[in-house]
Amino acid sequence: MSASAFGWRDALDVVLVAVVIYRILTLFRGTRAMQMLVGVGVLVAASVVARQLELHTLGWLLDTLWSFWVVVLIVLFQPELRRALTSLGHTAALRALFGSRGADTARVVDEIASVAGSLAERRIGALIVIERGTGLRQYAELGVALDALVSADLLTSVFLPYSPLHDGAAFIRDDRVVAAGCFLPLSRNSQLARQLGTRHRAALGVTEETDAVGVVVSEETGKLSLTVDGGIETLGGPDALRRRLLTLLGAPTEGVPAIWRGWLRAVRLGARPAEPPSSAP
Repeated sequence: MSASAFGWRDALDVVLVAVVIYRILTLFRGTRAMQMLVGVGVLVAASVVARQLELHTLGWLLDTLWSFWVVVLIVLFQPELRRALTSLGHTAALRALFGSRGADTARVVDEIASVAGSLAERRIGALIVIERGTGLRQYAELGVALDALVSADLLTSVFLPYSPLHDGAAFIRDDRVVAAGCFLPLSRNSQLARQLGTRHRAALGVTEETDAVGVVVSEETGKLSLTVDGGIETLGGPDALRRRLLTLLGAPTEGVPAIWRGWLRAVRLGARPAEPPSSAP
C-alpha cells in the first residue's frame, strides 16, 4: 500500500474523530452531562498520573472502576445517548427517503400557529407537544385520549381555563390530537432561569427525553416559546412560530405565499373556493 493511500485514510480518520467529538460536545452543552463529562476526564487524568507516579493502590482502584466503564457511561449519559440515537434515526435524509406528509403538516402548523396566537392575545396558558420520530405513547397514556383532527377550535377548547384538561399538555401525532391533559417530566437542567414556570420546564423535559417539539404559551406574559432538543426559543408571534415549525417538521411549503396557503387550507377543510388564487403580481 502506498504512502499516499495511508495519508488520505489517516486524514479522513482524524476528520471523522473530530466530527464525532464536536457532535458529542454539542449534544452535552448546557446540560448536566457536560459536568459529568468533566468528571470523567478528571478520572482519566488521575489514572494516568497514578501510573506515572507508580501509585499502585490508587491505580488498581481506578483500573477496577474502568473495567465497568461501559455500564458507567450508559448509566450516566442515558438521556443524552437516547437523544443522540433518536436524532440519527430522524434526519432530513431519512424523512425524504421514507416520505413525509407535507400537505397535512402545513395544515397542522397553520392550526397550531393560529391557536397559539389567539391564546397568547388572551393570556391563556397552553402546552402543545408535536411528535416527530420518537413515539410519545408513554406520556399520552397519562392523559385523556381524544384522537381528533387537529383544529384551532379544538385546541382552544382544550386550553380554556374552565376546561378540565387545560393544565396538561396536548399531544399531536401527524394530523391528529391524540391526547390532552397529559403530564410530562420536568427538565433536570439546573441552569434554567428561575422565572420559567412548570409549563416551560415540562416542555423542556419532554424534548430532553425525545425529539418532540413543544409549543408553549405563557399565561403570565402571553409570549410564545418553542422547545426542541432540550433548548428553548422565544418567538415574536404566530408567524415566527409557523416558520420555525415548518422548518423543524420538514414541510415543503415554506415558500408558498400566504394567499395560496389560505386556499390550500380551505381545500383541505372541504370549503374549496371556486378558483385558485392568481399568481400574477
